[in-house]
Parts: sequence; structure tokens; C-alpha cells
Amino acid sequence: MAKILILYYSRTGNTRQMAEAVAEGARQAGAETTVCAVEQCALEQLLEHDGIIAGSPTYYGIVAGAFKNFFDHSVKYHGKLEGKVGGAFASSGVFGGGSETTALSILQMMLVHGMIVQGRPSGSHYGVVAVQAPDERARQECRQLGERVTQLAAKLFG
Repeated sequence: MAKILILYYSRTGNTRQMAEAVAEGARQAGAETTVCAVEQCALEQLLEHDGIIAGSPTYYGIVAGAFKNFFDHSVKYHGKLEGKVGGAFASSGVFGGGSETTALSILQMMLVHGMIVQGRPSGSHYGVVAVQAPDERARQECRQLGERVTQLAAKLFG
């Protein structure tokens, strides 16, 4: 059984709602999940999971400061996350508000760690994005993200 960490930062609750939908999809695909807000998550939890799906609201086109701070401290485990499966999701206040660049910044951090990120040829290519509270489309894509990361992690670590 794949172990998936869903890591997020959420000030208004919108990104937390996305994290919960991601976890739902991962569980449906058979994963053991841990949903953790960055301010309550221990860095060691990164090591304990086969996959890490991370989400942040968009602040000035990139991740929130608390989220970036968490990943800045993850340098402690540089090289130890190599081969783990990653995925990203992001929320913003308006269309064109930078959600895609936020998702890409999450993926950049994962790639520096040597993580494996699976692309998606249709829909949200870089990760799921939502404007304000996630609508049903975003929730469905979040569930699919959880399923896809779980399935890939199960293939690699099963």
C-alpha cells in the first residue's frame, strides 16, 4: 500500500478543501494518507511517505511564505526524497492570479529533491488549480491527482 502525504498551507480554507479532495482520491486508489498543514507537519514526515502532494495558495504568483519556509528547511533531507512521487495543487483569488506558476514552483522544489512528477496531457497539466473555493471541477481534478500519484507510487514501491 502506497503511503501518501498531502501537505498544504491554507489561510482561508480553500487550499485545505483541495487537500481533503486529494486525500479522498488517494484513499479511493488504496493509499494510506496523511493530511498535514505545513505549520503542523514535521519535516521527518517527508521521509515516511512514498508520495508527496503539496498545495499552496498563490501569493504574488508563488507559494505562500510559510510553505516556502517549510521547503527551505527540507534541505536537511536533500537527496533523501529522490525517487518519491510528487504532485501539486494551488488556489488563487482570481482568474489569471498565478495558480499555474504556484503549482510550477511547487514542482520545481520537488524536482530539486529528485522527486518524480507525472505530467498530465489534458486538464490541469502542472497540477490542479482553483479560483477561490474549489468548484466541482477542481474537486474532481484533486481526487484524480490523488489517484494518479497513488497509482504511480504503487507501481514504483508496491
